[in-house]
Amino acid sequence: MNGQSDVPDVPGLSGGLTRAEATALRESFAPEEQERIGRTVAELLDLLGKTRTMAVLSAFAFAEDSLRFSDLESELDAAPNTLSARLKELTEAGLLDREAYDEVPPRVEYTPTEKAESLFPAFAHLHHWAIEHEL
Repeated sequence: MNGQSDVPDVPGLSGGLTRAEATALRESFAPEEQERIGRTVAELLDLLGKTRTMAVLSAFAFAEDSLRFSDLESELDAAPNTLSARLKELTEAGLLDREAYDEVPPRVEYTPTEKAESLFPAFAHLHHWAIEHEL
């Protein structure tokens, strides 16, 4: 599928910085801020590297509405305990909002926060990459 002309353009992340531009931007910050940014990136990558985290966020990136646990469980074919742990961690990280409704049976819906939505262009890039490449 390489080079198909009907593949839509994917918007750039952070203005599509080159490596040199990204390095210059990073170096423009004070050392303390560089350290904070580095810690935040490391924490994000640790979270994203956990089982099913990327799949959960990807589901939200392409969902039109809130998602329930059961929606994610069936879509991702994920073990309930793993999915529950990821949803809790994503909620604690401020990437998802959890809303429980006082109903029988209980209903809980998850919605991505603005912070999570700012990560969603990365998923568009990954899907665009998958159109062009295979592992």
